[in-house]
Amino acid sequence: MTLKDWGYRLFPGLKWLHGYTGQDAVADMIAGVTVGLTVLPQGLAYATLAGLEPQYGLYSAFVGGIVYALLGSCRQVTIGPTALLALMTSRHTGFGLGSGPAYAILLCLISGVVEMGMAVLKLGALVDLISLPVTVGFTSATAVIIGTSQLKGLLGLRGGSGSDFINTMRSVLGNLSQVRRGDVTLGLVSITVLLLLRKLKDVKFAGRVRSLRAQQLISGTIWVIATGRNALVVLVTSVLAYSTCKQMDTCPYILTGKVKSGLPNITLPKFETTILDKNGTELTQNFEQMVSELGPSMLILPIIAVLGNVAISKAFGGAGLSATRELVALSMSNICGAFCSSMPVTGSFSRSAVNHASGVRTPLGGCYTSVLVLLALGLLAPYFQYIPKAALSAVIISAVIFMIEFEVIRPLWRCSRRELLPGAITFVMSLAVGVEIGLLLGVGADVAFLVYRAARPVLSVSKLQTINGINYILIRPKHSSLYFPAIEWVRSGISKALTTHGTAPVVLDCAHVHDFDFTAARGMGSLHKELAKANVPLFLMSAHKDIGVILKESTSIDFPTIDCPDDLECILEQTPDYELHLQIAAPLVESRISRGTSDAVDACSPSELSRLNGKST
Repeated sequence: MTLKDWGYRLFPGLKWLHGYTGQDAVADMIAGVTVGLTVLPQGLAYATLAGLEPQYGLYSAFVGGIVYALLGSCRQVTIGPTALLALMTSRHTGFGLGSGPAYAILLCLISGVVEMGMAVLKLGALVDLISLPVTVGFTSATAVIIGTSQLKGLLGLRGGSGSDFINTMRSVLGNLSQVRRGDVTLGLVSITVLLLLRKLKDVKFAGRVRSLRAQQLISGTIWVIATGRNALVVLVTSVLAYSTCKQMDTCPYILTGKVKSGLPNITLPKFETTILDKNGTELTQNFEQMVSELGPSMLILPIIAVLGNVAISKAFGGAGLSATRELVALSMSNICGAFCSSMPVTGSFSRSAVNHASGVRTPLGGCYTSVLVLLALGLLAPYFQYIPKAALSAVIISAVIFMIEFEVIRPLWRCSRRELLPGAITFVMSLAVGVEIGLLLGVGADVAFLVYRAARPVLSVSKLQTINGINYILIRPKHSSLYFPAIEWVRSGISKALTTHGTAPVVLDCAHVHDFDFTAARGMGSLHKELAKANVPLFLMSAHKDIGVILKESTSIDFPTIDCPDDLECILEQTPDYELHLQIAAPLVESRISRGTSDAVDACSPSELSRLNGKST
């Protein structure tokens, strides 16, 4: 392998430089600047949501773009702060003094390390355990929590936003008498304008103009205004606040306050910090205590970050992308970001959509976004102090409104009502207890359903006849595998079939069964012996060779196998009890044993096979 190949393997982004043209550079610059105009107000707002000073949102917005340009594989993905991760970070930033940034930066570092571990161990498939209903319930609950956490900023109430839905609503409702009219008016107008501008790009003004050049100019102007609506609203409200506050003795708006200008220091994250306890006493927290405080967030937050980033990559880049490569890029974005005072980051779907619509050609577009953020930190930071908090709250609320996915409920109700339960559990418990607990309970409910289906497979039971009139009972499992929780259920189904349809050879259709575990195989051996005592032959039909090997090695029994029901005659003719199976033809009887039916559970008592045995003797 040449040095060039090694370079491409370590830094896949270098491949984009091969054949990189001036047109590519212009397209990437336009897309990068457009995304930068989106991430600037969002970064400031998400830092506030996370309980940090606004500059930390900008610190988090530039490192990911550079790292992903080198390591990422999807040109549309933009890495940076998101509302969801900011909300989860805010649970650990309210201890006062300088502990907020210390906890956020340490969480960023640990998230990157966990993501790298997932990449090394090929654990990207863990996100597959989170089903769509659980994801919808989780994102909808977090959208509600994020929206309510911004009510204080929107209404002009003092105090932190917080991440607890119930306590936040209690605090807001208890302080409605302190609502500031100026902030409420500015916030509601900003939300209205943002939502109208979002719809502006769907309005076809250009069709009313005949000139092609005029159509292109109008369409381009509308697209720029709609795409950069967040920056436009923040700019206009900042100018309004600056002019108003200069002319009046008391400012009618609560402003963001001083934002530290300049680049962040490149340094190790702090592994100890100082907090204030409930009595206002300063307490020093060492690394072990900080890790204890972060708790489940150290695992839940990286999984959520990976889930979002892989979903965005697949949405824009197709199914051919490597989930492991995306994990490496995301983990290095967080690890490198932690040395630049970044809070946890991941891919942003809204900004990635803007990047895609802007015509980005390579991941190098993220570098242009990073340059714009760095210029803003160096030149514009002193002016960020005039941004009204109500405007930032409006930016967040207008973004998270569309994270609530009501449209999924109707098709789920029509197609699979069972899947509504894990989604509902996730949504309700996320609001009541916390997003981490809600997500875990939702995934737990989904896994419980999967285990239940494995333990209670659907069995199709039919009493049929061969061409020459030999009655037999056909048992057809609907699952591709039979594991230890299901073997007693299958034995109960066979026992009930014998009780219902009388003594007859039992044929277990294994055409769709591809796997047995050891316990299930031993259970089949016990079933074979019990049926043999009752003079009931058991046959395996269309069994795969691997199934026969597993049963033979586990039980030392040669299970008779057939390829089709008519083969029963050839085998039974060789038995001394052949005439016993030539019974009077009975009409076809079919029954179904499905999971959740009490009849199937209670049908087989331990004495049924013994009664059959008694009759045969």
